[in-house]
Parts: sequence; structure tokens; C-alpha cells
Amino acid sequence: MERPARIIVLDDEAELRNMLLRFLRGHGFDVRAAEDSKRLYRYLEREPFDLLVLDLMIGEEDGLEICAKLRAQGETLPILMLTAKGDPLDRVTGLETGADDYLAKPFLPRELVARINALLRRQKMAAGDVTVTSQRVRFGDFTLDVGKQELRRAGEPLEIHSAQMLLLVALASSPNRAVSRDNLLARARGRDHDALDRSIDVQVLRLRQIVEDDPAKPRFIRTVWGVGYMLAADVEP
Repeated sequence: MERPARIIVLDDEAELRNMLLRFLRGHGFDVRAAEDSKRLYRYLEREPFDLLVLDLMIGEEDGLEICAKLRAQGETLPILMLTAKGDPLDRVTGLETGADDYLAKPFLPRELVARINALLRRQKMAAGDVTVTSQRVRFGDFTLDVGKQELRRAGEPLEIHSAQMLLLVALASSPNRAVSRDNLLARARGRDHDALDRSIDVQVLRLRQIVEDDPAKPRFIRTVWGVGYMLAADVEP
């Protein structure tokens, strides 16, 4: 029997924190809750988790600072950021900092569960779920093993943020074919969230900064005007 997903919630409002605990446990998740960043870090040091629900506006360290610190330390668990701010620029800032999704308060509890499930599905794909093709693709001196979610340059493994890896895998699953923004959103982020299409453009730019000699003149991650993007690559048997 598959174990329930383990979720850690960080929110300094006791009422909301307790509500999230009750609701998520009622939907079958194994949940821990922290009221500040120090408690969060202690939990993460002691126990493995599948997802972090992170409030943006908390205590001395806000959600953006916590998110940036975790990513800088190599933490790859999905992060769903909660905030009372609804400005699209705040969404982009959160995604650029390393959050995987963004949900503005007030929100429907069912939407929270839907977004959590979408992020968990993405995480399974990143871990090599059987729904991901096992082919390898080569572009320049890079080789991507799609099934293993492993990128190498001249034979040496590269560290790459999970968001850029999922985008690269989405493109590599259809090499040398244009993939629409909607399709990339569905593959790399899950359909049940309202991230702006521009967030894909931001992730493409970050991916180009990793794999292109000149991101302004990309050889591999190409723009197909009016459609989306394409990975120009050779497929290995």
C-alpha cells in the first residue's frame, strides 16, 4: 500500500495553521506544521517531506527568503506559496525565487488540495515515474537522460533546479517539434493552477542561461513564433 504524502506547513497564524492541519489530514495527507522558520528547518533536518506549504508573509524571515535559502541549500521538495497578495508580479517573484506554485488568500480548500496533488504528480515525474519516456537526447555537448531526469555536459552531471529540469524534460519528450505554452504548462506545472503564461517564458530564459552559449541567440531551446518552444536535439536509441 502506498504511503500517504508527507506535507510540512509553515504559517505563523495559529488559526489558519490548525485549519490546514485538520483539512489536509482529512484528505489523507501526513502533515506536520511549523509556526516559524526555525521550527521548519528542524523538521526538514529530521524528516523527509514530499511538499512544503509556505506562507509568504511571516515573522523575521518571509516566505521568499525561506524559499531562496532552501533552494540555495539544494532542497528540491515542491513549494506551494500562500499569500494575501494577488498582484501578478508577486506571483512571478515567487516563482523566480524557487516556488513551484502560488495560491492567493482567500482560497477554496479544495483548490489547495488540487494544487498539492498536481505538484506531487510533477514530483513523481521528476523522480522517474513510468509516464516519462526513457529516451536520451543530445544537444551540443549536453546529454539528457529523460527517464532518469539527469543532465550531463561532456559526461559530467550538472545540477539544475527542478523547475528547469521539468521544462527541459517536457521539451525533450517531443524533440525537434514545437510545443505550445499551454502544453508546457500542462506537462511541467499541472493544469489545475492559474500561473501566467509568462512564467513559462521566465523558466525558458533560465534554462537558456544554463545550456546556451548566448541565451539571446539560442541554438537548442528555440522559439517557434506563434506556437511556443522547441528543443533542437538528436535522439539516441
